[in-house]
Amino acid sequence: MKKVIMGNHALSYGAMLSRAQVIAAYPITPQTQVVELLSEMCADGTLNAKFIKVESEHSAMAACLGASLAGARTFTATSAQGLALMHEMLHWAAGGRMPVVMGNINRAMAPGWSIWADQNDSLSERDTGWIQFYCASNQEVLDTVIQAYKVSEKLMIPSMIVLDAFTLSHTYEVVEIPDQSLVDQYLPPFNPPWRLTPDDPHAFGGLTSPDHYMELRYKLQKDMEKVPALVEETGKEYEKMFGRYLGQVEEYLCDDAEFIFVTSGTAGSTARVAVDELRQRGIKAGNLRIRLFRPFPFEKVRSILSRVPRVAVLDRNISYGHHGIFYQEVKSAMYGQPSQPLIFGFIAGLGGRDITRDSFREIADYALSRDRVEEEIVWIGVKK
Repeated sequence: MKKVIMGNHALSYGAMLSRAQVIAAYPITPQTQVVELLSEMCADGTLNAKFIKVESEHSAMAACLGASLAGARTFTATSAQGLALMHEMLHWAAGGRMPVVMGNINRAMAPGWSIWADQNDSLSERDTGWIQFYCASNQEVLDTVIQAYKVSEKLMIPSMIVLDAFTLSHTYEVVEIPDQSLVDQYLPPFNPPWRLTPDDPHAFGGLTSPDHYMELRYKLQKDMEKVPALVEETGKEYEKMFGRYLGQVEEYLCDDAEFIFVTSGTAGSTARVAVDELRQRGIKAGNLRIRLFRPFPFEKVRSILSRVPRVAVLDRNISYGHHGIFYQEVKSAMYGQPSQPLIFGFIAGLGGRDITRDSFREIADYALSRDRVEEEIVWIGVKK
C-alpha cells in the first residue's frame, strides 16, 4: 500500500508496523504529529499498545525504560529541548542495555528560540551510547524504524532515528507501507534474555563498584562495534523482502569521483542535484551521505574517501570552540590512512536556513580552487 504522508507520520507507521507495545511521549514542536497519530492508533485499536501520557520528556523516557525492563517493545519521540531534558535517561537506557527506539526531529537548540532544523540536539547526545540513524526521506524514516528495532534488540542497545524539522517532518511524500505479515517475518517479537518480573526476580541498575563498572562499559563498546556489520546484514535482508536497501551510508556517483561531498539528512538529497550539475560541467563529483552516525562507519568512509583527492564535509551543526561535528568525525576516520584527501569543512543551514544547490556550488568552487586547508570552518550563507 502507498500513502502520501509526512515524515512525522512515517515514524508513527514505523512504530505501528514494528508492533510497539508501550509508547510514552510528551509533545513538542515539530514532533507533535508523531505521537498524536500513535495515540489515535492506540485509541481505535489499530495498534495494540499502551499509550502513557506523561508530564515531561524526562518522564517519557523513564516510562519507556520501565516498560523495556519488563520486556515490552517501546517507542517515543522528541525534539531539541525535549531531548536535552531526557539526557540523564539516555545514559540509563544505554548503560542499562534497554533497546528503546526513539524518533528525534532535528530542531535548533534555544536560545534564540527556534523550531527549525539543525543537528545540534541529536549530536549533543552522541556520547550517550545510542545508535543514531540520519534519514533523508519519509520512506527511509519508516524503513529505518523497523530496522532499528531489529538491530537494537539483537544487541540490546537503544536507537535514535533522526530527521530534519519541517524539511522532512512536515513534508508529504509518497511512502510504501509494507505488509504487516512481512514485517512480522522480518522483525520477530521482542524476547529479552532478562526482564523485570516477580516470577524470576533480578536487580537492575544497582550500585556498581570499580571492580565491575569498567567491564560494563567495555561490553557496551564491544557490542557497539558489532553494529555496522549488523546494519549491513539487516539492511540486505530488508532489501530482499521489501526491495529497499538500508546500509550505513548512501553513495551517489562515488565510484569514479574525484571530488566528494559528505552530507547527512535532507542535505544529501540536494547534494545529488549539485553532483549532477557539476558532472555536466565536467567535474567528476559524488556524494557520500552518512546514514549511520553512531557508531561511526569508519571502514565504509575510509574505503570511499581514500580514492579521491578532495572532500567537502557539510555540517548543519557546530561544536563551539571546535568546528563541524561530521567534519571532526570524517577527519578522525581518515587520520593515519595511507591515502588521505584534502578535507574541507563547511557549516550551513543552522536554525533551518535553506541549504540550496547554490550552497553546494559555492562549496565546490571553494574546495576545488584550493590546494590546502586554510581554515577549519568555512561558513556558507552567513549574512555579513
